[in-house]
Amino acid sequence: MDAWVVVLIVVVAVALLVVLALAMAKRNRINGARKREQARDHLREAELRGAQAEKEQALAEEQAARARRERAEVEERTRLAEQEARERAATAKDHASAAEQLRAKAEKLAPGLADQSGRHADRDGDGYPDGRAPEAPDQPTGGATRR
Repeated sequence: MDAWVVVLIVVVAVALLVVLALAMAKRNRINGARKREQARDHLREAELRGAQAEKEQALAEEQAARARRERAEVEERTRLAEQEARERAATAKDHASAAEQLRAKAEKLAPGLADQSGRHADRDGDGYPDGRAPEAPDQPTGGATRR
């Protein structure tokens, strides 16, 4: 083979290698640009999601604080209601004690009077020993309808 053919083959091979190297470099630049764009997209998405997470966290903390405040208010109302109930129970006990003392005084002054009045025996104050009034036979039990 002639020398010029060998030189020509070497020159063509080197040219092909240069073209191939340039093509690879271009492809790497394009891939790099594509990756940078994807990275930017991911960063924007991360910022949006981060802001959304902060907003949700703030809302969750606000909701928890509201729940704690409402629970404290309910506990306070419950405490006040229980205190009022205890005070009323004490007042009722005082009234019952005073009533019993007055009954005892009445019994000393007039023995048997409390049993004759009917109020002491039935304890409900309606005058009937079983707590129910007798039914009146001459009165209808159902309601009349006007037409």
